[in-house]
Amino acid sequence: MKEESAPVTIIDSHAHIQDPRFAEDVDQVIQRAVQGGLEMIICVGYDLESSREAVELTRRHQEIRAVVGVHPHDAKTLDDRVMAELWELARNPMVVAIGEMGLDYYRNLSTPEAQKQAFRAQINLAKKLGKPIVIHDRDAHDEVLSIIKQEKAGSNGGIMHCYSGRLPLAVELMKQGFMISFAGPLTFDNAKKTVEVAARIPLDRILVETDCPYLTPAPYRGKRNEPLYVWEVAKKLAEIHRKSLQEVAYITTYNTHKVFGI
Repeated sequence: MKEESAPVTIIDSHAHIQDPRFAEDVDQVIQRAVQGGLEMIICVGYDLESSREAVELTRRHQEIRAVVGVHPHDAKTLDDRVMAELWELARNPMVVAIGEMGLDYYRNLSTPEAQKQAFRAQINLAKKLGKPIVIHDRDAHDEVLSIIKQEKAGSNGGIMHCYSGRLPLAVELMKQGFMISFAGPLTFDNAKKTVEVAARIPLDRILVETDCPYLTPAPYRGKRNEPLYVWEVAKKLAEIHRKSLQEVAYITTYNTHKVFGI
């Protein structure tokens, strides 16, 4: 994974190691990551139960930080009870952001109206707590940006995770206070558009992530993704920007600390 000569560490800024696919070996997955040069893994919730599990992992492993929230697929579940528990979870100092939240008009597993309500509610929760937000956006670019602007969602910083949009949207997001995070798709053979966007964004606004267990990067496609493979995203980013892997790891790690206030 990491170059043997690289004396630096890196952070996976978006992972789902509480996913059932890690149920049998999550401790070993974390150990492999740490031995492979990861200093931290940001474990991101996608519903109430996974948010609880993310917080629990921070109690067992000093390398884990948690993000708690409700994914747009589960927006219909975000009632007052869930919001109250997210508030309590988010007060834990190991919880560094609210998310992942946003809009997903590809699958529409919750209605667009429920998604928008949940998105706005979680933005407001983050603003009350003074925490950044982690956004999921699929086939909803214009509406996501509109809500971000209306709610001043970047007031405490934030991350557009697993970026798939075009450059003008990325520029607008950065103006609103957001970092742009790239995942395994950056390494795919058909990722010409994403590579072009990544090349135009300054490294001081970029994070790297796996979004594991999904979106396994080349050359491991077909296998379960895991945090250790974030090095492959960093390697591709180094190639795109014509920088060393060490420099990309250092800068993206610094960016992750900065945006999450770690």
